Amino acid sequence: MNDLPDGDGSVSTPGGAERLGMALASLGSGSLVARLARDEDDILAAQALRYRVFYDEMKAKPDAEAARLRRDIDPFDSACEHLLVCDTDRGQGADSIIATYRLLRGDNARKLGRFYSAGEYDISPLMDYSGEVLELGRSCVDQDYRGRPTMQLLWAAIAQFVFHYDISLMFGCASLHGVEPESLALPLSYLHHFHLAPADMRPVALPDLHVDMDFLPVDEIDKKAALTALPPLLKGYLRLGGFVGDGAVVDHQFNTTDVCIVVKTDQVTGKYYRHYGRDRVPDEGGSGDDAGGGA
Repeated sequence: MNDLPDGDGSVSTPGGAERLGMALASLGSGSLVARLARDEDDILAAQALRYRVFYDEMKAKPDAEAARLRRDIDPFDSACEHLLVCDTDRGQGADSIIATYRLLRGDNARKLGRFYSAGEYDISPLMDYSGEVLELGRSCVDQDYRGRPTMQLLWAAIAQFVFHYDISLMFGCASLHGVEPESLALPLSYLHHFHLAPADMRPVALPDLHVDMDFLPVDEIDKKAALTALPPLLKGYLRLGGFVGDGAVVDHQFNTTDVCIVVKTDQVTGKYYRHYGRDRVPDEGGSGDDAGGGA
């Protein structure tokens, strides 16, 4: 197996990428396998999947170039590593890619000059955090594969990536569908009152984009109903001990209301650590919580 390219086109330390590739391959379940994108064709296929989910299905608004190419594209793709889940029953090429997640390590973001989340949030508190950071984004799953096995495999693969690069902190923008925050008053208020990040690691929505999340007082929140209203991906982050930043941001292009998620990797729950941790053996059967795709 060849070393996989880093997000900036460079090659990882000899053997390092191969070890990560083997660790990801060991997580496969049935015909589903996880790996990083190996070449431009893989990235083009991931962008095409993102287009089908975000634009065709969720009614995001493409610019002229994206609509012409039928791919979700932006300048961050060249700096990111692209995690893929493939169904080998559909072959080995682009048609086999049924889920993707975009991963931007701190080193690669610094070479690019920015993180994606910085377009919506002041993330400077996260930049002062000790250790390597990882931005997660552009998560999506083909509509025929939005079940437990796919999401288990995505979470397990992210965990292996985190452990391989010794990531201390993960963050990124997670989305709720719709651009009217008032209609999302219950889940946004729940996140604000019960999962607000500590002040020293709390992203804050940029002043011209900031939407207050505390629509409801804490004593009026039905926690069970609020959790039901959250997208599966956001619930997955919370199960990993995740926090949210201060303020939501309406993204009219993607037809979403975004929150900034922060996860300290040392707070990952025991369940995830046992199943997806550093000492995982290749033939161990993993299980995970239900977590769906999102932007």
